[in-house]
Amino acid sequence: MATASVSVRSDNLQRVSELLGGAEVLSKRVSTTLELHELILEGLPASALDHLVDQLRVLGRTESLEKAVGMSIRTHQRRRADLSKPLGREQSGRAWKFAEILTRATDIFGSQEEAEHWLERPALAFDGYRPLDLLSTLAGAEMVDDHLVRLEYGVYT
Repeated sequence: MATASVSVRSDNLQRVSELLGGAEVLSKRVSTTLELHELILEGLPASALDHLVDQLRVLGRTESLEKAVGMSIRTHQRRRADLSKPLGREQSGRAWKFAEILTRATDIFGSQEEAEHWLERPALAFDGYRPLDLLSTLAGAEMVDDHLVRLEYGVYT
């Protein structure tokens, strides 16, 4: 039983890492949560954030960067000029969390496009806030993640 949950977690890590460019961009394969922890401590490559933003189909670049990752479009443009410098720990963690939430929402809603639409629509569960608005804090991101788990398991309260 433990092996099955480990392989499911590993599969999720791989899918999230693909949104960030996979092993090619990250320079390593992320197979365990400990490897993820170490990668975030080192800082994701700036090109991983570029790859993530380029994968967005509905959400605007500016809005997703500012809300989900805490980086203005201008800062992002400066970062693009020097891709050798990795993201900081906080931005790396937030970029990973955004990719993780987008992956989970894609599973639940059936497509990334629908997941992105969900992220930008006000939700009763969040007192009218959009899920994307809540990603700017750790507490808000946890609320969104918890809500997605509840949707996944059919718990509507």
